Amino acid sequence: MSDARWALIEPVFTEWRSGRTGPGVAARVHDLREIVNAILYVNRTGIPWEYLPHDFPPYKTVYDYYAKWEADGTTGRVHDLLRDKTRRAHGRAAEPSAAVVDAQSVKTSANVAETSQGIDAGKKIKGRKRHLITDTLGLVLVLAVIVTAASVHDSTGGKRLLDELAVTHPSVTKVWADGGYQTTVFQHGAGLGIDVEVVKRPTSKGFQPLPKRWVIEAAHPLPVEALPAR
Repeated sequence: MSDARWALIEPVFTEWRSGRTGPGVAARVHDLREIVNAILYVNRTGIPWEYLPHDFPPYKTVYDYYAKWEADGTTGRVHDLLRDKTRRAHGRAAEPSAAVVDAQSVKTSANVAETSQGIDAGKKIKGRKRHLITDTLGLVLVLAVIVTAASVHDSTGGKRLLDELAVTHPSVTKVWADGGYQTTVFQHGAGLGIDVEVVKRPTSKGFQPLPKRWVIEAAHPLPVEALPAR
């Protein structure tokens, strides 16, 4: 991580560490920047924690920090900070007024338990489904992306996301969706003060990015085989 990027998020970790004092708190042995670099390395490469190269802190230590930050909301604070800065850099208010919801079914490996998988009948995919919601720049709003079996209907995940959105971003009053969402989602959104609107596909043939909705496609992770070689 470059010095400039670390400078953006360092205050969050400095505040976190300053609040951890007193009996039972481990001594400050490791540089938090190195811990973050190690976590990013695992995230980028997809390796198991125990395969973390030895020039990083011990993998058990790195995972311990990762687990703490996930549990106490530190990861979320970093995410929200960077999203707010990005929105302001694009001339937007820190808090959005509109969002986009979507779901994507993906195939799973042979090692995934059958009980956590399902078949998306519409897309003929056996695996899992990601449900997420972003702002109109494509920045994820509800950090806890919902993962279900692929057989779970888009509307089921969509309603759960709207519930989270109403709590974390009450400023959002408009959400765009595709035709896969049912009337129950619109009714659920209305009860939360959110107008859910379907963006209809154009009648002309050929690929055309859908207005309002296309930004969320960039937020879906690429499959491993589509990532560039490094």
